[in-house]
Amino acid sequence: MRSAKDFFRPLAVGAPAPLTEIPARPSRAIHFFDPSNPKMAAKVPDMVGTVDVLLGNLEDAVKADNKAAAREGLVRIAKETDFGATQLWTRVNSLDSPWGLDDLTTLVTEIGDVLDVVMVPKVEGAEDIHYVDRLLAQLEAKAGLTRPVLVHAILETARGVANVEEICAASPRMQGISLGPADLAADRRMKTTRVGGGHPGYLVRQDPADGSAEAIESPSRAVYQQDLWHYTISRMVDACVMNGIYPYYGPFGDIADVVACEDQFRNAFLLGCVGAWSLHPKQVAIASRVFSPTADDVAHARRVVAAFEEMGGDGTGAVMLDGKMEDDASLKQCLVMVRLADQLAEVDPTLKELYAS
Repeated sequence: MRSAKDFFRPLAVGAPAPLTEIPARPSRAIHFFDPSNPKMAAKVPDMVGTVDVLLGNLEDAVKADNKAAAREGLVRIAKETDFGATQLWTRVNSLDSPWGLDDLTTLVTEIGDVLDVVMVPKVEGAEDIHYVDRLLAQLEAKAGLTRPVLVHAILETARGVANVEEICAASPRMQGISLGPADLAADRRMKTTRVGGGHPGYLVRQDPADGSAEAIESPSRAVYQQDLWHYTISRMVDACVMNGIYPYYGPFGDIADVVACEDQFRNAFLLGCVGAWSLHPKQVAIASRVFSPTADDVAHARRVVAAFEEMGGDGTGAVMLDGKMEDDASLKQCLVMVRLADQLAEVDPTLKELYAS
């Protein structure tokens, strides 16, 4: 067992010191692109500044014979593009694949100075993070990097969900975790072929008016579709918050169904997620909107904070606003909203103006 004093020491001689706190950078939309696709690659410079995170995808959706080209394409894009406030992430191939090691060794040594986060798929336990942690430290030392590359895990297996707390706590590099609903559904043997979202068969039905056969069989009994991912997202959020890192909803595969996509993203936002994946430009706008608090919510939160400041600012006591009691728990909730609004206003001029009005 490592001493707690060693936890924030570099795992390789010459590697940068681990962070003691993960920066709270806006990451409402993590937009995926295939670096081996010339059309997608050409659009990257124009997307800088329009999305919080651009992610060069090297794993799923990239054919085996395109893996090397995707890796080389990401290196070229990273060297030729000024990303400004937009973060550059990558999703490498899984640790049990023949490409994962080459992904890490190439990207960290070639573009580690501009690469913010490495997303690792199919993480099943702390041992996966420990392996990546040590390897990244060695590569950072070799490349002479002055800041650590952070790690983001994807929950895609039942074992990963069962071990989510220890995964979150496995390294100071841990930036966050995303839900990977498609692979997780397959691993759990769930009977759905959808990529995220709900399922019409997963429902509860309104009780019959009485016990008669007519009432039981009545077509007027309302049905309510349930969220297949509520438990997993909630557990993931708790594990992330407990360890000071950030939870994300993953992909919503039905690109055309923008209404259901927005619903799923909003559910995740309300449960505590800070962002979601974007598989198409139209989902960037949805995620950016949904994972930003409304102007009304921010205005109310600022009123609550101001009211407590007038009382002395120590967070104790209670105030009445618009006929509702606001106490210290209310203040904590409102501070979450205000801090998020301030962070988003720094990178989004539209929201800066909206929240100031």
